[in-house]
Order: sequence, then structure tokens, then C-alpha cells
Amino acid sequence: MPARLLRVVAVSAALAIVVGTGVAWGKIRSFESGINHISPIALGEGGEDGAIDVLLVGMDSRTDAHGNPLSAEELATLRAGDDVATNTDTIILIRIPNSGKSATAISIPRDSYVEAPSVGKMKINGVYGSAHFEKKTELVEQDGMDPVAAEPQAAEAGREALIKTVANLTGVTVDHYSEIGLLGFALITDALGGVDVCLKDAVYEPLSGADFPAGWQKLDGPQALSFVRQRHDLPRGDLDRVTRQQAVMASLAHEVISSKTLSSPATLDRLQQAVQRSVVLSDGWDVMEFAEQLQKLAAGNVAFATIPVLQENGWSDDGMQSVVRVDPIAVKEWVDSLLHDQDEGKTEELAYTPDKTTADVVNATDINGLAAAVSAVLTNKGFTPGATGNNEGGPVTGSQVMAAKTDDLGAQAVAKELGGLPVVEDPAVVPGTVRVVLAGDYTGPGSGLDGTDPMLTTADNVAATGPAEGEPIQSPIITAGSTDPECVN
Repeated sequence: MPARLLRVVAVSAALAIVVGTGVAWGKIRSFESGINHISPIALGEGGEDGAIDVLLVGMDSRTDAHGNPLSAEELATLRAGDDVATNTDTIILIRIPNSGKSATAISIPRDSYVEAPSVGKMKINGVYGSAHFEKKTELVEQDGMDPVAAEPQAAEAGREALIKTVANLTGVTVDHYSEIGLLGFALITDALGGVDVCLKDAVYEPLSGADFPAGWQKLDGPQALSFVRQRHDLPRGDLDRVTRQQAVMASLAHEVISSKTLSSPATLDRLQQAVQRSVVLSDGWDVMEFAEQLQKLAAGNVAFATIPVLQENGWSDDGMQSVVRVDPIAVKEWVDSLLHDQDEGKTEELAYTPDKTTADVVNATDINGLAAAVSAVLTNKGFTPGATGNNEGGPVTGSQVMAAKTDDLGAQAVAKELGGLPVVEDPAVVPGTVRVVLAGDYTGPGSGLDGTDPMLTTADNVAATGPAEGEPIQSPIITAGSTDPECVN
């Protein structure tokens, strides 16, 4: 279940905040004392720069972190059913660099078709279960071990296989491992007072229990679990599911990092109970050091990204399974580039998308329709269309992009798309909006002087805005810096 991972991030962030809110050392240690610790042998010992790479895994499990079955009431509340499952529905790699400038959470879609060491090509969410089953069968049928006694070794084999698979796919050595089941997501979300989300459209999908109106809303634990578990009726399928997970994680992270949520003894007690019952952590994890690193972060420097995919509705090599196709080489290059940029503190630049900027376009020439034509060009590029019309601001010395600040990312992006126009500061321009002024010197896109047809409509050009055939599909990056949650499908 995707939601479990979410809980893990919340837990880690929670531990960091506990330190920052003056809670005693004993309280920190009490968090750890009741947690189920494991010792996967495939883990590394941190990068050369001291960065910590954590694999957060959400298990589709009907037990708690200590192997105890969930009650019938809990299963009903979570709409989980009672089928035994070992799928890892949420897989997220988190990097906390030694510089303390940023944190990066990289999601791997559950249906990603990958090469699993010693197993072969398969969906990544089945790697744990496959290795688990193989090891347990060996122990029970060949060695005569009791199934219950064999379970810990089988689980260890599953974790080892998944850790190696993620490292093989991303090129990142995993240093720590954290695991959480279905119940954990709901418990931790409730412990933190619920989570704020935003939907672009209303949704009703009874299989997951997702029944939500459009717009902003606060969800309790079970509702949040339905929100992140929905698989059907999503425009981008598994990719939209991942985006929902990230939106919830970003919202919780923002709340934990930006507020005094964890200064409340009652909240800490609820969180401790939730963590101890639902979280599995690898040994050798210095929680205090990890907490101190997290404390340095600003919410705006916590980014949630998804690996690039080649095809979200592809097929396995044998043609028997619907999968998400990925290019391992492209994934490694992208991960390396993303982590490098994040280490440089470029979260805002990485998370910027054109739709975050509204572009007003005004015409200071006598060329009819020029503003509308340039506005269409920008709309095709993904910018939010604003007002168009004639310039009423008096004479201008040349074409320009006006913004509240010259370093505004939207203004810089618009200026680049229009052929390198200068960006001029104007405090009267509302942040998030730019004002494009077209003068007689304009010869860029939409003018008809650059070889393009200025009369093409948005619909005529829409095909040109997507990735070329064979190029990886890149999902937008979400940050924890926004007070208002990102609206998602």
C-alpha cells in the first residue's frame, strides 16, 4: 500500500521535530525501544559525503510491524480484506545529504518492470513477495522448518532482494531500510491530526473507498488510506497513484516541519503508539543524528519526485502483464542529476512547472492579433493563459517580460520561450503572474517572423508539447514548502 511509506516519512520527520521542540532524550529513546528492528545485510554505510539513503517500503500487509494480525474491526475500517499479501505497493528512496540543504524522496511506481538480481525481469512490487515465497518454500519443504519459524528468514530474503533491486535500478546504495503496513498509514496520519489534500475533480471509486469532492479537504487516517490506494479510474493510472502518495507526504511533511505539531505531548504520545505498532527499522540507524540533519531542512527544500518512465501502459517481455516500462540507464542518469541538483539546493527550480505562471500578454504594436497569437504560444508550452489586449501602460522602449522580481522563475521561463526577451522588475505585477509587452522589435514565436504560423491555435499545437516518442515521461516534482497542497487527479 502506498500509504505506508508515507507514514515512514512522517515518522522520520517526526523524530527530527521531537528534538527541535525540547522533548527529553528519554522520549526519543522511547520511540525506538518499541520499534521492530531488523538487520538487512544488503545495506551500505552512507555515501562519501555522509548522505543518508533510506528505502521506505509500504507493505500490503494485514499484520502490524510485529507480525500480529489486524483485528476484524481494523481490517473493515481500512477496507483491507483478510487476504494474505506480501506486495510492496509503495517504494520510495529518500536522500538526506550531509549538507543539510535538502531532502529528496524518489518514488518508484509499483508496476515498474525491472531487473531483479537473481530473480529476473518482473514488476518491482512483486520482488519482495517472490523472494519471500522462494525462501519460505525452501525452509519448509526442504529443511522441514515450521512455517511460523521460517517467516523471519523469508521476510529477510524479501527485503534483501528489494534493496538490491532498488540499488540496481537507481545506482544508489541503500543505507537504511524502513517498512510500514496498512494500519500504520492510518494511525500516523490520525496521530498528526489528519492530512490536507486537494483534488482537481470529485472522485467516487468504491473498491478503494475513495469518495471525495473536488477541492481542498482534510482527511483522517482511513480516508487518507483510500486516497492513496485508489488504482482505478485515474487518468494516468499508477503514475497518478504515486502523485497522490507524494501529495499526502508533502502535506504531512510541511505540517511537521513548519508548525509546532509535535510540541504537543498528546500528539507525541499518539505518534509513539502508532510508530511502535506499525514501523520496522533497520539496525544501526542513529536516529538522533538523522533527526539533527532533518532539523536543518526548510519545508520548501523537501522534494518528492518520480523516476522517468518510458510507457505507463506497457507490457512485459512475455506479453502477459500490463507494466510500467522504464529505461534503467535513463533512470540512473536522472537520479544522479536530481540528487546533484538537490544537493546544490535547487529544489525550487526543479519543482517549477509552467502552469504555475499566469501569462498576461499586451500588444504595443499596430499588428492585429499579435497578443492573442503569442498567448497561444505560451499556452501551448503549458503556461496558464492570462489576459490579452492592447498596451495601456504608455510607451515602451522594447519587448519585455515584466515580473515582481527579475529572478522570478516564471518570468525567466517565459522570456526564454519568447526568444530571450529581457525581464524587467515591476512590483505592481502580482507574484505568480508575468506581463509580456510586445513592441515593434518583437520577432519571436507567434510573430510569424520566426518561421511559425502566428494563427495556430492551442489545439493545433498541443501534440508538440508532450515528450517525443521514445523519450522518458517525467512527472512533476512536488515540494513540502506550500501551505496549500498541490491539487492532483
